[in-house]
Amino acid sequence: LQDQFDNLEKHTQWGIDVLEKYIKFVKERTEIELSYAKQLRNLSKKYQPKKNSKEEEEYRYTSTRAFLATLNEMNDYAGQHEVISENMTSLITGELTRYVQELKQERKSYFHDGRKAQQHIETCWKQLEASKRRFERDCKEADRAQQYFEKMDADINVTKADVEKARQQAQLRHQMAEDSKAEYSSTLQKFNSEQHDHYYTHMPNIFQKIQEMEERRIVRIGESMKTFAEVDRQVIPIIGKCLDEITKAAESIDHKNDSQLVIEAFKSGFEPPGDIDFEDFTQPMKRTVSESSLSNSRGDGKSEPKFGGKSKGKLWPFIKKNKGAGPEDFSNLPPEQRRKKLQQKVDELNRDIQKEMDQRDALTKMKDVYIKNPQMGDAASVDQRLAELGQNIEKLRLEVQKFEGWLAEVEGKLPMWTEQARRQSGLYEAQNTSAVNSCAQDRESPDGSYTEEQSQETEMKVPATDFDDEFDDEEPLPTIGTCKALYTFEGQNEGTISVAEGEMLYVIEEDKGDGWTRIRRNEDEEGYVPTSYVEVYLDKNAKGA
Repeated sequence: LQDQFDNLEKHTQWGIDVLEKYIKFVKERTEIELSYAKQLRNLSKKYQPKKNSKEEEEYRYTSTRAFLATLNEMNDYAGQHEVISENMTSLITGELTRYVQELKQERKSYFHDGRKAQQHIETCWKQLEASKRRFERDCKEADRAQQYFEKMDADINVTKADVEKARQQAQLRHQMAEDSKAEYSSTLQKFNSEQHDHYYTHMPNIFQKIQEMEERRIVRIGESMKTFAEVDRQVIPIIGKCLDEITKAAESIDHKNDSQLVIEAFKSGFEPPGDIDFEDFTQPMKRTVSESSLSNSRGDGKSEPKFGGKSKGKLWPFIKKNKGAGPEDFSNLPPEQRRKKLQQKVDELNRDIQKEMDQRDALTKMKDVYIKNPQMGDAASVDQRLAELGQNIEKLRLEVQKFEGWLAEVEGKLPMWTEQARRQSGLYEAQNTSAVNSCAQDRESPDGSYTEEQSQETEMKVPATDFDDEFDDEEPLPTIGTCKALYTFEGQNEGTISVAEGEMLYVIEEDKGDGWTRIRRNEDEEGYVPTSYVEVYLDKNAKGA
C-alpha cells in the first residue's frame, strides 16, 4: 500500500467516525435506561398507598399486599436499569471517549511522519532533477565550446591568441561538464538510496504502526460491544430475583383469608330475625288504618304530600345522622364495628400516653443532670414542661378509662349504667352520649315478635329539648320510594310509627344495617318500622337509591 497513503488516511478517519458513532449510540442507550428507570419509579410511587389514608387500611388484604410487594419490586427493577446506565457510562462511554482522543493524537503523529517522509523523497527527487538538468546543460555547453575551438583553430585568419582563448574556454566547459556529471552521479546514488529507504523502510514502518493502530481500534470496539452485553447480563439475575419475588407475592394471595378479613371488618354483631309468629285471622282484630294512607291518596288522585312542618315523631338517638360527625362512643355503629372502633381508640390513647411518659422520663433525667451540674442548665426551667406532661398524661388516662368503660359495656363485661350512674362515674362528658348508649342498648333487632317494656332501669326518656332543636332545622328528607306493610306494627317507643297490614307509605331512609326503615305517612307522621315488616319499592331515579 506504499502508493495508497491518502486512501489510508481517509479509511482511518472513517474508523474514528465509526467509533464516535458507537459512543453516541451507547450514550443514547444510557439515557433511555435512565428515563425508563425514572418512569418506573414514578409509576411505583404513584400507586403507593398514601400515609394515614383509607388506602393504607386496604393493604391488610393479601391481594393488596401482593400488589404493594409488586410496586416495591418494580422500584428495585428500576434500580437495575439505573445500574445498567451507570456501568455503560463508566465502562464504555467514558473509556471510549478517552481512547478516541488518544487515537486521534496517535493517528495525527503517524500521518505527519508519513507526509514528512513523502516531502523528503520529493525534495530528493527535485535535487536529482536539478542536478541532471545542470549536467545536461554543461555537456551541451562543453560541446559548443569544443566546436567553437575547432572552428577557430581551422581558420587561418584568426590570431593565435583567439585560438588559445577558445581552447581554454573549451577546456573549462569540459571540466564543468565533468563536475556536473560527478555531482549528478552522486545525487542519483543518494536519491536511489533515499528512495529505497523510503519505500522499504520508512513508509512500511509508518504503515505498520497505522495498521496496528487500526487493529487496536477494531479490537477495542469489539471489546466494548462485549461489555455492552455483559453489563446487561450482570443485572439479569437481580431482575430475575425481582420477578421471582413478584411471583412469590402473587402466590401468597389467600382468597379465604381475604374473605375472612371482609367478614371481620363488616360484621355487625346483630342476630338474624327470628321466625314470625302465626297470626290467627279467624279472631276479630282491631286494625288501625289511616285515612290519609298512601293507597287512599293515590285513589283520590292527590299529589305526594310535602313535608312542610316539624315531625312529631322523635328520631332515635342511635340512628346515624346524615350530616355531622358521629357520637364519641361510636354508638351509631353496629356492636362489632363499635367494639373495633373503641379498641382502636384505646390503643391510640395508650400510645399517646407512652409518648408523653417517654418525654417526661427524658425531662426528669435532664433535670437530675441540671441539679447535679448547675453549670449545664437551670433545673427549674423544665418544671413547667413536666407539669404540662403530667396533666396531659392524666387527661389521657381519663380518656382511656372512659373508652375502656364503653368497650367493656359492648363486650358485656360491665352491667348497663343508667344516666345518673354515668354522670357520677366521670367517664364521659355530660352530653348526648348517655342517651345514645342507653337507647342503643334498649333497641332490639325485630324478630317477628317485637315487644317493648316500660322499665325505669333500662329505658330513658329523652327530653324533647335534647333533640328538637337538633332536628327542627334539618331539611325534610326526600322520598326515595314506597313500601307496603306486610304485618301490623304497633309503634309505642319514641321514633317508631304504627302501621296496618296492607298500608302503603313513603320510604325516606333505607335500612342502614340495623334492621329499621324510616317511613312517612304524611307531613306530620313519620318514624321507624322493622324492615322485616314492610316490602320496599325504591325509585330507580331517587338520589342514593
